[in-house]
Amino acid sequence: MLILFDLDGTLIDSEVGIFAGVRHSLASVGAEAPDDTALRSWIGPPLRVSFGEVLDGDSVRVEAAVAAYSQRFRDIGWSEHTVYDGIADAIASLASAGHRLAVVTSKVRAHAEPILAHLPFGHLFERLYAPGPETAHSEKAEMIAAALADFDHPADDTLMIGDRRFDIEGAVANRVRGVGVLWGFGDREELEVAGAWKVIEKPAEIVTVAGVLVPG
Repeated sequence: MLILFDLDGTLIDSEVGIFAGVRHSLASVGAEAPDDTALRSWIGPPLRVSFGEVLDGDSVRVEAAVAAYSQRFRDIGWSEHTVYDGIADAIASLASAGHRLAVVTSKVRAHAEPILAHLPFGHLFERLYAPGPETAHSEKAEMIAAALADFDHPADDTLMIGDRRFDIEGAVANRVRGVGVLWGFGDREELEVAGAWKVIEKPAEIVTVAGVLVPG
């Protein structure tokens, strides 16, 4: 089976680093950051989308904010995350069972690569799908399609694991089973409305769900 994973809110809890980066970036362009509750919705969509909403679509300020975020990320932000309890064991079990694994994230490649490289189980992922630095759109559907093509794998033997509607919508668009997780930044209603095949509460359940689709 091919199993695709979102990064933020699925493999890692990156709230602290993202919040700090957003506050730093908005302060650098003279804007006030939303409160923590509002900032949680920033985890998932591309930064340009969220900065654009706060900065009234001012492209100059948006690009300045993105640049400030990227600089802070290179300095320290990439390390400001923790791995969710149970994720490492789940990934190891899936790999041992012969499943093929990849990461599909809306985080730009330059930000995702150092995180994945430093995860103790990062080497178990064969590929990383992430947008380029210019992205202003959630491209989950396109990246999932690319993964299916690259691995030459059927959609009905593929899972997309993620915590936000973008992950599930991307899966649905490709006729892939989308598995929503509740330890991240979305909630059950968001995931079910998006069309999740299953919604799970603990990382260990990923292994169980994958077993459901194993032939025989």
